[in-house]
Amino acid sequence: MATKQETDPNAPVPTAEELRMTLLQKEMEEMEQREKAREVEQRTRAAAAEDFLKGHVTDKERELIRRLVMNAVAKGQLEAMIYSFPSDLCTDRGRAINNSDPQWPDTLQGKARELYEGFKENLQPKGYKLKAMIINFPGGMPGDVGLYLNWEPKRV
Repeated sequence: MATKQETDPNAPVPTAEELRMTLLQKEMEEMEQREKAREVEQRTRAAAAEDFLKGHVTDKERELIRRLVMNAVAKGQLEAMIYSFPSDLCTDRGRAINNSDPQWPDTLQGKARELYEGFKENLQPKGYKLKAMIINFPGGMPGDVGLYLNWEPKRV
């Protein structure tokens, strides 16, 4: 973006100090914008965590799960990731899931716990399986958990 000084050939040449101050001011504005964006992201994450821990699985979320399953079936797949959430929202930050501990469901909270209980009550008796996996490792640490619904036949 051109300033008046850049387009006016008769404008005085700025001093080196003025140029440094202009750059410093620009850097400060960019830092403020990044900080504001970080604050918005933190508030968004906090609200999502609050909803995850205290809210309930909505009809819209259930419909999305149904669509994910049906899309997987249409593609010839035998499982679908039906839900994901930060491992920090497990009571052990995803350790049991990462280590394939058979007691991993005990670490679930909020909506993940509700989905698991619904699975146990409604889907497991119909032959479905549910597994949990850490699906990413930012900075080498467990990131998000993926819950996978599986309908493959029993192996003999």
